Amino acid sequence: MEMLIKSLSRSKRDKMGLRITFNKIVLTKTVLFLFLCSAGISCGNTDNEISAFNSKSLGVEEIINADINYTLGGKAKAKLLSPVMLRVQEVRPYVEFPKTLHVDFYNVNGEVESRLDALYGKYFEQESKVFLKDSIKVVNVLGDTLYCNELWWDRNRLGREFYTDKPVRIRKKSGWTNGTGMESAQDFKNWVILNPVGVMKVPGSEFPVD
Repeated sequence: MEMLIKSLSRSKRDKMGLRITFNKIVLTKTVLFLFLCSAGISCGNTDNEISAFNSKSLGVEEIINADINYTLGGKAKAKLLSPVMLRVQEVRPYVEFPKTLHVDFYNVNGEVESRLDALYGKYFEQESKVFLKDSIKVVNVLGDTLYCNELWWDRNRLGREFYTDKPVRIRKKSGWTNGTGMESAQDFKNWVILNPVGVMKVPGSEFPVD
């Protein structure tokens, strides 16, 4: 998912077809802190406090209302929306979505083939992997719906991009299937539960039912 990291410039398209639009960039705490101090405002902090403050804030870019479009070969592949996006530059860089995210995945005809919602997401740039957790819901064009609390997306696992080793529940028109561990293609049409438990019910507090 290169779509998450190529550029944070307003409406700038890169060679891979990335396009990011957002309402505003929020200055990092470090930049604001240094600006106030350089303006002659008394900060009242010790060197240790300043160092600790900078270590927490340095290298973090915050985007409000991120709208990310990813195309390949001139065709739309996915669109991601999130109220908050954080790009963290560390030894292992990552992009974080701490306040929900929604992704539409498109087929070769530009039609939505699956939709994903989660309360939290984290993209590891070097591995090209996305970790999702909390109230995850994936729906395909057939109406099949996956519910789980942890899920990975890995573009390097062609045909098995979605996977988890945690409990899952899949709802189809014919009923529910429960189990532990799951693999699926990105369109979520061909999924496999690794350890199915039939129609055994999962506590209602663990998965949503809509």
